[in-house]
Formats: sequence, C-alpha cells, structure tokens
Amino acid sequence: MSKTTQATLTLSRAKVAFTLHPYEYDHDAAHKGLQAAEAVGLDPARVLKTLMLKVDGKPACAAIPVDRELSMKKAAQAFGGKSAEMMAPAEAEKITGYHVGGISPFGQRKKVPVAIERSVLDFATVFINAGQRGMMAELAPSDAVGVLNARTADLTAEDCI
Repeated sequence: MSKTTQATLTLSRAKVAFTLHPYEYDHDAAHKGLQAAEAVGLDPARVLKTLMLKVDGKPACAAIPVDRELSMKKAAQAFGGKSAEMMAPAEAEKITGYHVGGISPFGQRKKVPVAIERSVLDFATVFINAGQRGMMAELAPSDAVGVLNARTADLTAEDCI
C-alpha cells in the first residue's frame, strides 16, 4: 500500500503534522467507517467519514463522525443553500479523483467547499481518510479545518447509526 496520495501530499505541503494509520479495509462491511474505527480500535466519534454532496446542485464535501448520520437540512444551511443531496458515487469519484471508500477531503481533484462537524473540535486529534481504502491520517481537527479552509457546523442528525 502506497503511503503517498494526493491527500498526504496536500497535508505535507501545508506542513501539517499527521500520522498514517493503515487498516484492513473490508469491501463487504455494511458501514465502512465503523469498520475502519473498529479495525484500529478507535472511538467512532473521532473517525470522520467524507461525504460528497450537492448543495443546490453544486458539489460540496462534509466530514462527520462515522457513527453519525448527515442531516441534509443542516448541510444545506452550513453551505448557505436551500437543499442538499448525496452525490452519486461515480460523480464523487470523478470530482475527487479518489475511489469511494477512499475519498479524502484533502487533495481532491476539484476544489469544493468543505464543512466539518463542529463537535470534533473537542478532540486533540481526529482520523480522516488519507486518500485510499485502508489508510487514515490522524491530525488535529484545527489543522484539518485550516488546510481545507473548512467551515464548522452542526451537520449531524439527532439519531445515530
């Protein structure tokens, strides 16, 4: 497994401290993010999934804990839009340059606005996909916000997975 991806290059260029954590990716897992958290023995609240959306028809990216569900209403509000919907996997791969299951908010082919769940700012570090299936980057949430020029917002639905 290569440790160099567009995501890791982006983090390195930004001079952000991060640690890579490889894990055994399960193609058949019902919830890939929960499987990743379990594979490396982490609290799912610290592991973020990268979700590609369309807000008022325009691409956007949200990063939320893997044990939570995205609220489309809150996502639309976070991006100043009226409606949000999940992006089709093929379109997400085309825009990001990554394969589904390995999509990172860092180093995407096309720059899109990013929002990160506000509650993760309470952690010293979080884990975010490093640009390939089976690889996460651990970094300070404030560094993730800074590198991505991300907005922070309450993005999750009240119910957990």
